[in-house]
Amino acid sequence: MPIRFPPISAMRALEAAARHLSFTRAAEELSVTQSAVSHQIKHAEQIWEVKLFEKRGRRVVLTEAGHALVPVIRDFIRRISVTLEDLSEKHETPALRVTLLQSFAFKWLVHRLGHFNEDYPDIDVWISTTDNLVDFDAENADVGIRLGYGNWSGLYEELLLTEYVFPVCSPQFLRDHNPPDHPADLLKMPLLRRSAVDICPRWRDWFRDAGVRVVRMPHGTMFPQTSLAVQAAIDHQGIALARSAHVLDDLNAGRLTRLFPEVLSRSSVSYYFVCMPGRETEPQIAAFHEWLLRETQKSQAEFDAMMRV
Repeated sequence: MPIRFPPISAMRALEAAARHLSFTRAAEELSVTQSAVSHQIKHAEQIWEVKLFEKRGRRVVLTEAGHALVPVIRDFIRRISVTLEDLSEKHETPALRVTLLQSFAFKWLVHRLGHFNEDYPDIDVWISTTDNLVDFDAENADVGIRLGYGNWSGLYEELLLTEYVFPVCSPQFLRDHNPPDHPADLLKMPLLRRSAVDICPRWRDWFRDAGVRVVRMPHGTMFPQTSLAVQAAIDHQGIALARSAHVLDDLNAGRLTRLFPEVLSRSSVSYYFVCMPGRETEPQIAAFHEWLLRETQKSQAEFDAMMRV
C-alpha cells in the first residue's frame, strides 16, 4: 500500500514539539493553541500507526519511532524552506548568468567584480566557468565572455580585449637562477607549458617572434589551464608564457616580472562579449556590458602602455 503523509502543518507541529519537548512551547512558536498541536501530532500518529511521544511525569519525550522520524522531517522542512526561499528570490530578481573561461574569471574578472556590485547593487551575478562554447539557445546563460577570433554565428558580439603574449617569472626565480640575456637562453630553463594546443599561446610561436629557431622544445611541466601555469610561475617553479590579461594584476603587484619586453608578440585571439541578438538592450545585460567595456578599456590602456615601455 502507498504510504500516506500528514499535512505539512502536522509535520511542523511534530518538529517543533520534538525540539522543545513541550506542546505548549511548540504552540507558542507556531502561533496556534496547544490543543491544535496535540491534534496535529495525533493525526500523524494515526496515519503512520506509530506512537511519537509519551508522557513521563509532567513532560513529554520522543519514542523510538519519534527519534527515527523527526530528523527526516526536520531535514525535509529545512530543504523545502530553503528551496522556496531561493525560488522566491529568483522570481523577484533574476540573476544575470555569465559564462566564461575559468582562467579569465580567476585572473581578471573576479578581482574586478566588486566594482560592478558597487555600481549595480540590485543585480546579482552568477558566474559559470567552462572551456566549451555555450549554446545560448539551450543552456542556462545570459551573456558570455569568449576567447577566440570572433564571428560566432547567431550571436551578438563586441570586442573587449586584444592581448599580448610574453614570458613571465617571479623575481625570486630570477634571483635563484642566472637571468637570461637572450630569448634563446629560455630553452635551457624550466618552461611552464600548456597541455592544450588550440588557441592557447604557444612557446614555439613566441620563440619564432623573438627570432629563435627551435628544433625541440625542452621538457617541462604541462598544465591544463593558463592560470595554473601562471600560479606555478608565481611560486618560483619556472617561466610561464602568459597573455597580458592573466598577469596584469600580478605584474602590478610585483609577484611576476616580464621578460624580454623588446619582443612584441600579439595574441592571435581576443576576448569578446557575446549574447543572443536583441538581448544586449535588456537592462541587466546592458549594464553588465557597459561596465565590462569600461573595465576592459582600462586594462587595454595598461597593456598598451606596458608594451611601449
